Amino acid sequence: MSAARTGTDHAVVIGAGIAGLAAAHRLLQQGARVTVLEAAERVGGKLLPGEIAGVRVDLGAESMLARRPEAVALARETGLADHLQPPATASAAIWTRGALRPMPKGHVMGVPGTASALSGVLSEEGLARIERDAGLPRTEVGDDVAVGEYVAARLGREVVDRLVEPLLGGVYAGDAYRISMRSAVPQLFRAAQTHDSLLEGVREIQAAAAAAQQTGPVFMGVEGGVGRLPLAVAESVRARGGEILTGAPVTELRRQDRTSWRVTAGDRVLDADAVVVAVPAPAAAGLLRAESPEAAAELRAVEYASMALITLAYRRADAALPEGSGFLVPPVDGRTIKASTFASRKWGWIAEEDPDVVVVRTSVGRYGETEILQREDDGLVEVSRHDLREATGLDAVPLETRVTRWTDGLPQYPVGHHARVARIREHVGKLPGLAVCGAVYDGVGIPACVASAYAAVDQLRGDLRAVRDLTAAPVQSLHGGAGE
Repeated sequence: MSAARTGTDHAVVIGAGIAGLAAAHRLLQQGARVTVLEAAERVGGKLLPGEIAGVRVDLGAESMLARRPEAVALARETGLADHLQPPATASAAIWTRGALRPMPKGHVMGVPGTASALSGVLSEEGLARIERDAGLPRTEVGDDVAVGEYVAARLGREVVDRLVEPLLGGVYAGDAYRISMRSAVPQLFRAAQTHDSLLEGVREIQAAAAAAQQTGPVFMGVEGGVGRLPLAVAESVRARGGEILTGAPVTELRRQDRTSWRVTAGDRVLDADAVVVAVPAPAAAGLLRAESPEAAAELRAVEYASMALITLAYRRADAALPEGSGFLVPPVDGRTIKASTFASRKWGWIAEEDPDVVVVRTSVGRYGETEILQREDDGLVEVSRHDLREATGLDAVPLETRVTRWTDGLPQYPVGHHARVARIREHVGKLPGLAVCGAVYDGVGIPACVASAYAAVDQLRGDLRAVRDLTAAPVQSLHGGAGE
């Protein structure tokens, strides 16, 4: 839809994850007629509400960054204002070098402003290596650089292996030595471009944050689970007259002429003035191969990591846990789980629903790991219980367990990701009435997906400012403390 068109144009959104639903919501606000097509039998994508031992829980992502406005604002707009809840505790730990150690404060995605900030987590040798940063020559980052490569060059590998890696791994299930600093930690990339010393750059980031005096929680959840958010958005879409069809995989997307599209989903054929493709990269590549083979080729090159979440419910009397919201696990320590969340402690509403039940989550699976995810559900529960026992002493038999597998759930952001996204958008931009959005482009968190959706809708109207803003500054996805 161009800016000149009327509000009665028909827009088709392909995909009913949070990005697709947010795009549909925005299109309806602008007066379009909207149809959403979703291949699965449910909406929500990686946001999945569930239940264990009679208590509501999230079986996918469990929190959203509140320092970005998009996701929290969408929750408020769709009736969840009174159900927003910050974590009950923000303190977490690192399980490393044989003990649970308090998560350091005063860092940017694991990168400290001073060596002393990481005291207790790093060895004396590791702390001493950090101090050498000020005397090192400038490290050029060029157009992009891997987070781990740059930080290790400035501060030593121990900072990367014991803190940056578990924090980034919790967001992307990726490898810090492959992940793009420009796309995943844009704050650090800008600091690296303008400072000889990384520590000095981090201290400037921290000073700017302090001067901004941001108040309120960093993260936000939803009573009953953040998985309620896509359900609320879908309900709002339907209430505004939008149509959402589940179990409706799109098999073909073709241009009818310069300004209109034909979308085929099974035996249903829809004519559209505009199309938003809000599906993961492999599915988007399949849809675009006829009309934009160049964009399709770029999308096919995007890699994904798989993971599994193991949710365990215990009797409170049997489940003494350390303080805090949970812990992260550096891969260098050789454990199987990569994180654990003490969900009943982190989210007050879980504890309130049944005070006699304690819910704990663990996660397994990183980029390149295949063996662990080939195990049966019982095997994943067993390794989770083993590592929980080693870390916390928890040795009780769970009341109930749930294993949720997210196969190819997290797109990887390697060095050069920003350039690939720019090329995809350039190719798609040559096709009037077409836009793309979702976790593969500008950040994997919920606010990033919503921002991506809004930018796609603006692009359809001929307004490219939001796309340019996201290209210049992707939405940094932070880790919620433990066990995402």
